[in-house]
Amino acid sequence: MTTDTAAVPQIVMGLRFWIATGLFIGAYGLIVSERIHKTTVAIFGAALMIVLCILTQEEAFHSLDLGADWNVIFLLISMMVIINIMKPTGIFEYIAIRSAKAAKGEPFRIMAIFSVVTAVASAVLDNVTTVLLIAPVTMLVCQALELEVVPYLITEALASNIGGTATLIGDPPNIMIASKAQLDFMAFIYHLAPVIIVVLLAYIISIKFIFGKRLTVREDLKERIMAMDEREAIKDPVLLKKSLLVLGITILGFVIHGMLQLQPATIALFGAGLLLLVSGIKDPHHVLAEAEWATLFFFIGLFIIIGGVVKVGLIKWMSIEVLKITQVNLFGTSMIVMWFSAFASAFIDNIPYVATMNPLIIDMAKQLWPNLSGPQLLHHPDLMPIWWSLALGACLGGNGTAIGASANVIVVGMAEKMGHPISFKKFMLYGMPLMIESVLICTLYVWLRYYVLMI
Repeated sequence: MTTDTAAVPQIVMGLRFWIATGLFIGAYGLIVSERIHKTTVAIFGAALMIVLCILTQEEAFHSLDLGADWNVIFLLISMMVIINIMKPTGIFEYIAIRSAKAAKGEPFRIMAIFSVVTAVASAVLDNVTTVLLIAPVTMLVCQALELEVVPYLITEALASNIGGTATLIGDPPNIMIASKAQLDFMAFIYHLAPVIIVVLLAYIISIKFIFGKRLTVREDLKERIMAMDEREAIKDPVLLKKSLLVLGITILGFVIHGMLQLQPATIALFGAGLLLLVSGIKDPHHVLAEAEWATLFFFIGLFIIIGGVVKVGLIKWMSIEVLKITQVNLFGTSMIVMWFSAFASAFIDNIPYVATMNPLIIDMAKQLWPNLSGPQLLHHPDLMPIWWSLALGACLGGNGTAIGASANVIVVGMAEKMGHPISFKKFMLYGMPLMIESVLICTLYVWLRYYVLMI
Protein backbone atom coordinates (compact mmCIF):
# COMPACT_ATOMS: atom_id res chain seq x y z
CA MET A 1 0.00 0.00 0.00
CA THR A 2 1.48 3.33 -1.05
CA THR A 3 0.80 6.83 0.24
CA ASP A 4 0.68 9.94 -1.91
CA THR A 5 3.30 11.97 -0.01
CA ALA A 6 2.49 15.11 -2.03
CA ALA A 7 -1.04 15.07 -0.61
CA VAL A 8 0.16 15.00 3.01
CA PRO A 9 1.18 18.72 3.18
CA GLN A 10 -2.17 19.65 1.57
CA ILE A 11 -4.03 17.64 4.22
CA VAL A 12 -1.99 19.27 6.99
CA MET A 13 -2.52 22.75 5.54
CA GLY A 14 -6.23 22.03 5.14
CA LEU A 15 -6.45 20.90 8.77
CA ARG A 16 -4.53 23.94 9.96
CA PHE A 17 -6.83 26.19 7.93
CA TRP A 18 -9.93 24.86 9.67
CA ILE A 19 -8.34 24.83 13.13
CA ALA A 20 -7.19 28.45 12.76
CA THR A 21 -10.53 29.51 11.30
CA GLY A 22 -12.39 27.75 14.14
CA LEU A 23 -10.21 29.46 16.76
CA PHE A 24 -10.75 32.83 15.06
CA ILE A 25 -14.55 32.48 14.89
CA GLY A 26 -14.74 31.05 18.42
CA ALA A 27 -12.64 33.90 19.84
CA TYR A 28 -14.79 36.51 18.11
CA GLY A 29 -17.98 34.84 19.33
CA LEU A 30 -16.77 34.88 22.93
CA ILE A 31 -15.56 38.49 22.67
CA VAL A 32 -18.93 39.65 21.33
CA SER A 33 -20.94 37.59 23.86
CA GLU A 34 -18.87 39.05 26.76
CA ARG A 35 -19.36 35.78 28.69
CA ILE A 36 -15.62 35.61 29.23
CA HIS A 37 -13.43 38.70 29.51
CA LYS A 38 -12.07 39.61 26.08
CA THR A 39 -8.47 39.71 27.33
CA THR A 40 -8.73 36.14 28.64
CA VAL A 41 -10.15 35.02 25.28
CA ALA A 42 -7.39 36.78 23.32
CA ILE A 43 -4.52 35.41 25.44
CA PHE A 44 -5.83 31.83 25.42
CA GLY A 45 -6.65 31.99 21.70
CA ALA A 46 -3.14 33.25 20.94
CA ALA A 47 -1.60 30.51 23.06
CA LEU A 48 -3.64 27.87 21.18
CA MET A 49 -2.44 29.27 17.84
CA ILE A 50 1.14 28.57 18.96
CA VAL A 51 0.53 25.30 20.85
CA LEU A 52 -1.37 23.83 17.87
CA CYS A 53 1.50 24.87 15.55
CA ILE A 54 -0.53 27.28 13.44
CA LEU A 55 2.18 29.85 14.20
CA THR A 56 5.65 29.28 15.59
CA GLN A 57 6.67 31.24 18.67
CA GLU A 58 9.19 33.10 16.51
CA GLU A 59 6.40 34.19 14.14
CA ALA A 60 4.05 35.16 16.98
CA PHE A 61 6.57 37.34 18.78
CA HIS A 62 8.89 38.60 16.03
CA SER A 63 7.19 38.47 12.60
CA LEU A 64 6.13 41.88 11.24
CA ASP A 65 3.38 40.29 9.14
CA LEU A 66 2.06 37.60 11.50
CA GLY A 67 3.00 38.52 15.06
CA ALA A 68 2.25 41.09 17.73
CA ASP A 69 2.59 44.68 16.50
CA TRP A 70 4.96 46.14 19.08
CA ASN A 71 4.75 49.60 17.50
CA VAL A 72 1.08 49.76 18.53
CA ILE A 73 1.71 48.25 21.99
CA PHE A 74 4.55 50.59 22.96
CA LEU A 75 2.76 53.65 21.60
CA LEU A 76 -0.23 52.84 23.83
CA ILE A 77 1.94 52.05 26.89
CA SER A 78 3.90 55.27 26.52
CA MET A 79 0.83 57.49 26.14
CA MET A 80 -0.76 55.80 29.16
CA VAL A 81 2.35 56.62 31.24
CA ILE A 82 2.27 60.29 30.17
CA ILE A 83 -1.44 60.63 31.02
CA ASN A 84 -1.09 58.78 34.34
CA ILE A 85 1.59 61.27 35.41
CA MET A 86 -0.58 64.23 34.30
CA LYS A 87 -3.79 62.99 35.95
CA PRO A 88 -3.06 64.06 39.58
CA THR A 89 -2.23 67.65 38.52
CA GLY A 90 -5.95 68.46 38.18
CA ILE A 91 -5.69 69.87 34.65
CA PHE A 92 -8.79 68.05 33.42
CA GLU A 93 -10.92 69.24 36.34
CA TYR A 94 -9.67 72.77 35.61
CA ILE A 95 -10.68 72.52 31.93
CA ALA A 96 -14.14 71.18 32.80
CA ILE A 97 -14.94 73.90 35.36
CA ARG A 98 -13.55 76.59 33.07
CA SER A 99 -15.72 75.25 30.22
CA ALA A 100 -18.86 75.25 32.39
CA LYS A 101 -18.18 78.84 33.43
CA ALA A 102 -17.56 79.85 29.79
CA ALA A 103 -21.02 78.47 29.04
CA LYS A 104 -22.39 80.65 31.90
CA GLY A 105 -24.09 77.57 33.35
CA GLU A 106 -26.40 77.14 30.31
CA PRO A 107 -27.05 73.36 30.05
CA PHE A 108 -26.84 72.94 26.28
CA ARG A 109 -23.84 75.25 25.98
CA ILE A 110 -22.10 73.11 28.59
CA MET A 111 -22.96 69.97 26.60
CA ALA A 112 -21.66 71.53 23.37
CA ILE A 113 -18.45 72.83 24.96
CA PHE A 114 -17.80 69.55 26.79
CA SER A 115 -18.33 67.69 23.50
CA VAL A 116 -15.84 69.91 21.67
CA VAL A 117 -13.32 69.71 24.54
CA THR A 118 -13.70 65.91 24.59
CA ALA A 119 -13.26 65.67 20.81
CA VAL A 120 -10.15 67.87 20.78
CA ALA A 121 -8.62 66.11 23.80
CA SER A 122 -9.32 62.73 22.17
CA ALA A 123 -7.45 63.81 19.04
CA VAL A 124 -4.43 64.94 21.07
CA LEU A 125 -4.40 62.19 23.71
CA ASP A 126 -6.72 59.27 22.93
CA ASN A 127 -10.45 58.72 23.34
CA VAL A 128 -10.25 56.11 26.11
CA THR A 129 -8.03 58.25 28.33
CA THR A 130 -10.12 61.35 27.65
CA VAL A 131 -13.45 59.85 28.76
CA LEU A 132 -11.81 58.36 31.86
CA LEU A 133 -10.75 61.87 32.86
CA ILE A 134 -13.77 63.89 31.65
CA ALA A 135 -16.64 61.68 32.90
CA PRO A 136 -16.08 62.17 36.68
CA VAL A 137 -15.85 65.96 36.24
CA THR A 138 -19.02 65.93 34.15
CA MET A 139 -20.76 64.23 37.05
CA LEU A 140 -19.55 67.01 39.36
CA VAL A 141 -20.92 69.76 37.09
CA CYS A 142 -24.26 67.97 36.55
CA GLN A 143 -24.69 67.52 40.31
CA ALA A 144 -24.07 71.24 40.85
CA LEU A 145 -26.72 72.09 38.24
CA GLU A 146 -29.09 69.25 39.25
CA LEU A 147 -29.06 67.94 35.68
CA GLU A 148 -29.44 64.36 34.44
CA VAL A 149 -25.90 63.17 33.74
CA VAL A 150 -26.68 60.38 31.24
CA PRO A 151 -27.21 62.63 28.15
CA TYR A 152 -23.90 64.36 28.89
CA LEU A 153 -22.01 61.08 29.26
CA ILE A 154 -23.47 59.67 26.03
CA THR A 155 -22.67 62.82 24.03
CA GLU A 156 -19.11 62.85 25.41
CA ALA A 157 -18.57 59.19 24.48
CA LEU A 158 -19.78 59.89 20.93
CA ALA A 159 -17.68 63.07 20.69
CA SER A 160 -14.58 61.21 21.88
CA ASN A 161 -14.88 58.74 19.00
CA ILE A 162 -15.46 61.55 16.50
CA GLY A 163 -12.43 63.54 17.70
CA GLY A 164 -10.24 60.46 17.99
CA THR A 165 -10.81 59.70 14.30
CA ALA A 166 -8.90 62.82 13.24
CA THR A 167 -5.38 61.75 14.27
CA LEU A 168 -3.06 58.76 14.33
CA ILE A 169 -3.04 58.57 18.15
CA GLY A 170 -6.70 59.49 18.78
CA ASP A 171 -8.29 56.05 18.43
CA PRO A 172 -6.66 52.58 18.70
CA PRO A 173 -7.91 51.52 15.20
CA ASN A 174 -5.99 54.44 13.67
CA ILE A 175 -2.82 53.41 15.50
CA MET A 176 -3.23 49.91 14.06
CA ILE A 177 -3.93 51.17 10.52
CA ALA A 178 -0.95 53.54 10.66
CA SER A 179 1.37 50.76 11.74
CA LYS A 180 0.29 48.26 9.06
CA ALA A 181 -0.05 50.80 6.24
CA GLN A 182 3.15 52.68 7.25
CA LEU A 183 1.31 56.01 7.43
CA ASP A 184 2.64 58.98 9.39
CA PHE A 185 0.94 61.37 11.81
CA MET A 186 0.46 64.19 9.31
CA ALA A 187 -1.19 61.88 6.76
CA PHE A 188 -4.08 61.36 9.19
CA ILE A 189 -4.36 65.09 9.87
CA TYR A 190 -4.32 65.92 6.16
CA HIS A 191 -6.83 63.29 5.05
CA LEU A 192 -9.16 62.83 8.04
CA ALA A 193 -9.18 66.05 10.09
CA PRO A 194 -11.08 68.14 7.46
CA VAL A 195 -14.07 65.80 7.33
CA ILE A 196 -14.03 65.26 11.10
CA ILE A 197 -14.42 69.03 11.64
CA VAL A 198 -17.53 68.91 9.44
CA VAL A 199 -18.80 65.79 11.23
CA LEU A 200 -18.30 67.45 14.62
CA LEU A 201 -20.19 70.60 13.55
CA ALA A 202 -23.08 68.47 12.24
CA TYR A 203 -22.99 66.50 15.49
CA ILE A 204 -23.30 69.65 17.65
CA ILE A 205 -26.26 70.85 15.55
CA SER A 206 -27.91 67.41 15.85
CA ILE A 207 -27.58 67.15 19.64
CA LYS A 208 -29.06 70.67 19.85
CA PHE A 209 -32.23 69.30 18.22
CA ILE A 210 -32.17 66.14 20.34
CA PHE A 211 -31.41 67.60 23.78
CA GLY A 212 -31.70 71.39 23.49
CA LYS A 213 -35.27 71.88 24.76
CA ARG A 214 -34.97 69.19 27.44
CA LEU A 215 -32.09 70.84 29.29
CA THR A 216 -33.20 73.57 31.69
CA VAL A 217 -31.76 74.78 34.97
CA ARG A 218 -32.64 77.35 37.67
CA GLU A 219 -30.78 80.66 37.81
CA ASP A 220 -29.50 80.08 41.36
CA LEU A 221 -27.83 76.85 40.22
CA LYS A 222 -26.11 78.68 37.38
CA GLU A 223 -24.70 81.06 39.96
CA ARG A 224 -23.32 78.07 41.87
CA ILE A 225 -21.29 77.08 38.80
CA MET A 226 -20.09 80.65 38.24
CA ALA A 227 -18.90 80.78 41.87
CA MET A 228 -16.56 77.78 41.39
CA ASP A 229 -12.85 78.61 41.31
CA GLU A 230 -11.16 76.47 38.67
CA ARG A 231 -7.72 77.40 40.01
CA GLU A 232 -8.39 75.31 43.10
CA ALA A 233 -8.53 72.21 40.87
CA ILE A 234 -4.79 72.52 40.09
CA LYS A 235 -3.06 70.38 42.71
CA ASP A 236 0.53 70.41 41.42
CA PRO A 237 1.34 73.40 39.16
CA VAL A 238 5.04 72.48 38.87
CA LEU A 239 4.30 68.95 37.62
CA LEU A 240 1.61 70.38 35.33
CA LYS A 241 4.11 72.71 33.63
CA LYS A 242 6.57 69.85 33.15
CA SER A 243 3.82 67.55 31.83
CA LEU A 244 2.50 70.11 29.33
CA LEU A 245 6.05 70.80 28.09
CA VAL A 246 6.78 67.10 27.56
CA LEU A 247 3.36 66.50 25.99
CA GLY A 248 4.05 69.39 23.59
CA ILE A 249 7.45 67.92 22.67
CA THR A 250 5.83 64.50 22.12
CA ILE A 251 3.10 65.88 19.86
CA LEU A 252 5.71 67.86 17.89
CA GLY A 253 7.64 64.60 17.56
CA PHE A 254 4.53 62.91 16.13
CA VAL A 255 4.14 65.71 13.58
CA ILE A 256 7.74 65.45 12.33
CA HIS A 257 8.46 61.77 13.01
CA GLY A 258 8.69 61.09 9.26
CA MET A 259 11.47 63.69 8.94
CA LEU A 260 13.22 62.19 11.97
CA GLN A 261 12.84 58.69 10.51
CA LEU A 262 11.47 57.47 13.83
CA GLN A 263 8.33 55.43 14.48
CA PRO A 264 5.50 57.00 16.58
CA ALA A 265 6.15 54.40 19.29
CA THR A 266 9.72 55.66 19.63
CA ILE A 267 8.53 59.26 19.95
CA ALA A 268 5.94 58.29 22.59
CA LEU A 269 8.45 56.16 24.49
CA PHE A 270 10.88 59.09 24.56
CA GLY A 271 8.13 61.36 25.90
CA ALA A 272 7.16 58.86 28.60
CA GLY A 273 10.78 58.34 29.65
CA LEU A 274 11.48 62.08 29.68
CA LEU A 275 8.42 62.85 31.81
CA LEU A 276 9.28 60.06 34.27
CA LEU A 277 12.78 61.57 34.51
CA VAL A 278 11.80 65.22 35.02
CA SER A 279 8.65 64.62 37.10
CA GLY A 280 10.63 63.77 40.22
CA ILE A 281 8.70 60.52 40.75
CA LYS A 282 11.03 58.32 42.78
CA ASP A 283 9.09 55.09 42.41
CA PRO A 284 7.26 54.62 39.08
CA HIS A 285 5.37 51.51 40.27
CA HIS A 286 2.03 53.30 40.72
CA VAL A 287 2.32 55.07 37.34
CA LEU A 288 2.98 51.79 35.54
CA ALA A 289 0.38 49.89 37.57
CA GLU A 290 -2.37 52.27 36.38
CA ALA A 291 -1.71 51.45 32.70
CA GLU A 292 -4.54 49.53 31.03
CA TRP A 293 -2.66 46.23 31.02
CA ALA A 294 -5.79 44.20 30.26
CA THR A 295 -6.29 46.24 27.08
CA LEU A 296 -2.64 45.89 26.09
CA PHE A 297 -2.64 42.11 26.49
CA PHE A 298 -5.92 41.98 24.56
CA PHE A 299 -4.11 43.66 21.66
CA ILE A 300 -1.15 41.26 21.86
CA GLY A 301 -3.35 38.17 21.88
CA LEU A 302 -5.53 39.50 19.10
CA PHE A 303 -2.56 40.24 16.82
CA ILE A 304 -1.38 36.63 17.18
CA ILE A 305 -4.87 35.18 16.49
CA ILE A 306 -5.17 37.32 13.35
CA GLY A 307 -1.64 36.29 12.33
CA GLY A 308 -2.74 32.65 12.45
CA VAL A 309 -5.61 33.13 10.01
CA VAL A 310 -3.40 35.25 7.75
CA LYS A 311 -0.85 32.44 7.60
CA VAL A 312 -3.35 29.70 6.72
CA GLY A 313 -4.92 31.78 3.92
CA LEU A 314 -8.32 32.78 5.33
CA ILE A 315 -7.64 36.48 4.88
CA LYS A 316 -6.40 35.95 1.32
CA TRP A 317 -9.60 34.09 0.46
CA MET A 318 -11.71 36.90 1.99
CA SER A 319 -9.83 39.56 0.01
CA ILE A 320 -10.42 37.69 -3.27
CA GLU A 321 -14.15 37.47 -2.47
CA VAL A 322 -14.34 41.22 -1.77
CA LEU A 323 -12.73 41.93 -5.15
CA LYS A 324 -15.23 39.61 -6.83
CA ILE A 325 -18.17 41.42 -5.21
CA THR A 326 -16.92 44.87 -6.26
CA GLN A 327 -15.62 43.62 -9.64
CA VAL A 328 -12.37 45.51 -8.94
CA ASN A 329 -14.28 48.81 -8.78
CA LEU A 330 -12.18 50.63 -6.19
CA PHE A 331 -14.84 53.26 -5.44
CA GLY A 332 -17.27 50.41 -4.75
CA THR A 333 -14.62 48.75 -2.59
CA SER A 334 -14.14 51.98 -0.60
CA MET A 335 -17.88 52.29 0.01
CA ILE A 336 -18.26 48.63 1.02
CA VAL A 337 -15.28 48.94 3.38
CA MET A 338 -16.63 52.14 4.95
CA TRP A 339 -20.24 51.05 5.47
CA PHE A 340 -19.48 47.46 6.38
CA SER A 341 -16.86 48.74 8.83
CA ALA A 342 -19.35 51.17 10.34
CA PHE A 343 -22.06 48.59 11.05
CA ALA A 344 -19.61 45.81 11.96
CA SER A 345 -17.81 48.12 14.40
CA ALA A 346 -21.13 49.08 15.99
CA PHE A 347 -21.66 45.51 17.15
CA ILE A 348 -18.10 44.19 17.29
CA ASP A 349 -15.41 46.14 19.14
CA ASN A 350 -13.62 48.10 16.41
CA ILE A 351 -10.19 46.96 17.63
CA PRO A 352 -10.51 43.26 16.65
CA TYR A 353 -12.41 44.30 13.53
CA VAL A 354 -9.57 46.52 12.26
CA ALA A 355 -7.02 43.88 13.23
CA THR A 356 -8.85 41.59 10.78
CA MET A 357 -9.34 44.18 8.03
CA ASN A 358 -5.73 45.41 7.89
CA PRO A 359 -4.24 42.21 6.44
CA LEU A 360 -7.31 41.79 4.22
CA ILE A 361 -6.70 45.16 2.55
CA ILE A 362 -2.97 44.44 2.21
CA ASP A 363 -3.69 41.08 0.60
CA MET A 364 -6.28 42.67 -1.67
CA ALA A 365 -3.62 45.17 -2.80
CA LYS A 366 -1.24 42.30 -3.56
CA GLN A 367 -3.91 40.74 -5.79
CA LEU A 368 -4.33 44.02 -7.69
CA TRP A 369 -0.67 45.05 -7.97
CA PRO A 370 1.43 41.85 -7.67
CA ASN A 371 4.61 43.55 -8.93
CA LEU A 372 4.68 46.14 -6.12
CA SER A 373 5.79 45.80 -2.50
CA GLY A 374 6.51 47.89 0.60
CA PRO A 375 5.44 51.55 0.61
CA GLN A 376 4.88 51.49 -3.17
CA LEU A 377 2.16 48.90 -2.64
CA LEU A 378 0.74 50.20 0.65
CA HIS A 379 0.63 53.82 -0.56
CA HIS A 380 -0.65 53.15 -4.07
CA PRO A 381 -2.86 56.15 -4.98
CA ASP A 382 -5.82 53.87 -5.72
CA LEU A 383 -5.45 52.09 -2.36
CA MET A 384 -5.26 55.19 -0.14
CA PRO A 385 -9.02 55.98 -0.22
CA ILE A 386 -9.67 52.43 1.02
CA TRP A 387 -7.38 52.96 4.04
CA TRP A 388 -9.20 56.23 4.87
CA SER A 389 -12.59 54.57 4.37
CA LEU A 390 -11.57 51.85 6.83
CA ALA A 391 -10.45 54.44 9.41
CA LEU A 392 -13.61 56.52 9.07
CA GLY A 393 -15.98 53.55 9.07
CA ALA A 394 -14.35 51.72 11.99
CA CYS A 395 -13.81 54.74 14.26
CA LEU A 396 -17.17 56.43 13.64
CA GLY A 397 -19.06 53.13 13.45
CA GLY A 398 -18.11 52.54 17.07
CA ASN A 399 -20.68 55.21 17.98
CA GLY A 400 -23.56 52.96 16.95
CA THR A 401 -23.86 50.97 20.17
CA ALA A 402 -22.56 50.82 23.74
CA ILE A 403 -20.08 48.06 22.83
CA GLY A 404 -18.84 49.51 19.53
CA ALA A 405 -15.80 51.29 20.96
CA SER A 406 -13.68 51.01 24.08
CA ALA A 407 -14.60 54.58 25.09
CA ASN A 408 -18.31 53.65 25.04
CA VAL A 409 -17.76 50.59 27.22
CA ILE A 410 -15.81 52.68 29.73
CA VAL A 411 -18.46 55.43 29.88
CA VAL A 412 -21.28 52.90 30.37
CA GLY A 413 -19.30 51.20 33.15
CA MET A 414 -18.54 54.47 34.90
CA ALA A 415 -22.18 55.59 34.64
CA GLU A 416 -23.28 52.35 36.31
CA LYS A 417 -20.76 52.88 39.14
CA MET A 418 -22.11 56.42 39.59
CA GLY A 419 -25.64 55.04 39.96
CA HIS A 420 -26.84 56.19 36.51
CA PRO A 421 -26.97 53.03 34.36
CA ILE A 422 -27.17 53.43 30.57
CA SER A 423 -28.98 50.57 28.84
CA PHE A 424 -27.78 49.13 25.52
CA LYS A 425 -31.08 50.23 23.95
CA LYS A 426 -30.82 53.82 25.25
CA PHE A 427 -27.27 54.26 24.01
CA MET A 428 -28.18 52.82 20.61
CA LEU A 429 -31.25 55.08 20.36
CA TYR A 430 -28.95 58.13 20.37
CA GLY A 431 -25.78 56.61 18.93
CA MET A 432 -27.03 54.80 15.81
CA PRO A 433 -28.73 57.78 14.05
CA LEU A 434 -25.77 60.04 14.83
CA MET A 435 -23.36 57.36 13.56
CA ILE A 436 -25.29 57.01 10.28
CA GLU A 437 -25.29 60.81 9.87
CA SER A 438 -21.51 60.97 10.32
CA VAL A 439 -20.83 58.10 7.88
CA LEU A 440 -23.09 59.71 5.27
CA ILE A 441 -20.99 62.89 5.51
CA CYS A 442 -17.81 60.81 5.16
CA THR A 443 -19.24 58.98 2.14
CA LEU A 444 -19.78 62.30 0.36
CA TYR A 445 -16.29 63.44 1.41
CA VAL A 446 -14.50 60.33 0.11
CA TRP A 447 -16.43 60.45 -3.17
CA LEU A 448 -15.74 64.14 -3.76
CA ARG A 449 -12.11 64.24 -2.63
CA TYR A 450 -10.75 60.99 -4.05
CA TYR A 451 -12.99 60.14 -7.01
CA VAL A 452 -14.28 63.50 -8.32
CA LEU A 453 -11.62 66.08 -7.40
CA MET A 454 -8.89 63.39 -7.03
CA ILE A 455 -6.79 65.27 -4.45
